[in-house]
Amino acid sequence: MLKAFLAALFLCAPTLAAADDMLIIAHRGASAERPEHTLAAYERAIDKGADYIEPDLVVTKDLVLISRHENNLADTTDVASREEFESRRRDKEIDGQRIAGWFAEDFTLEELRTLRARERIPAIRPANARFNGLYQVPTLEEIVMLVRAKEAETGRTIGLYPELKHPTFFLQAEGIDMVDLLLAELRRLNINPDDSIYIQSFEPSALGRLNQRSDFKLVQLVKPDGGPVDEPDLRYAEMVTPTGLAEVATFADAVGATIPMVLNPDGSPTSLVGDAKAAGLEVHAWTVRPENAFLPAPLKGQGGDAARGNSAALMDMLEVAGVTGVFTDEPAGPDSGN
Repeated sequence: MLKAFLAALFLCAPTLAAADDMLIIAHRGASAERPEHTLAAYERAIDKGADYIEPDLVVTKDLVLISRHENNLADTTDVASREEFESRRRDKEIDGQRIAGWFAEDFTLEELRTLRARERIPAIRPANARFNGLYQVPTLEEIVMLVRAKEAETGRTIGLYPELKHPTFFLQAEGIDMVDLLLAELRRLNINPDDSIYIQSFEPSALGRLNQRSDFKLVQLVKPDGGPVDEPDLRYAEMVTPTGLAEVATFADAVGATIPMVLNPDGSPTSLVGDAKAAGLEVHAWTVRPENAFLPAPLKGQGGDAARGNSAALMDMLEVAGVTGVFTDEPAGPDSGN
């Protein structure tokens, strides 16, 4: 059925060309081409035309916001090979899961400066692994400085799309208020709600506090299963019903939803975009990745998991579905290369 939908999709190509452009959100930077959450990945994404770059934010011991997908540094830095930090290895319960590793909140920024980023999924992105050891873990301030330098160079406006990672964990287990930290840092960096910025989180309580204390555009992240860690009686599935979306609209401006919540298995749109728009919400879909490992079977190319498939068709389906933004690991599309 997906093949039939693709055939219909290509027949309506002139309609697509006339459609409003979707926001292209560089997921962790151009993470299909450089190790994620590095200045090199963000700069690559900007050079490839991304409208927004997406830094996931965690916190150091000395309360500096840095960019890592998780506060566990084990998979994205060389910390496990550093003998001087072997004693920092911990077991922690984060959002109900017991996790072993080295955690950002146990390191000062000066200590983190000695670490180097690594490719998180080298089996699927072996070309990225050639950059292992070259890049430091960036701070939010450094990312903002990069954006401003590239805006001056290109004359384009480049947006920021930060995500607060595990704010309830940081508040309850570490006594660190990420909402306070982020708002204070944005003020210090002279970033205002009128600038091109969305702030996202899976946790509605963090977004609610941001909504009460600021006018930044906010995005409630949702996924097919489970629910927010800060609202144990609430399911994401409930949040994307018409009633749930009306509640989300009281504190957020958009919903960030996984692609299977936006598209049916045959590639046709679900009701989510229409229901969200009826509630006054944008929908941003995540995540388009170019490799076979992440694509539905009809869109896979020849070769194994690391080979590239037809991610362009997936982008077209999302445009037909009416989403206003797409998170992608490859901002320039499938012909961008490494």
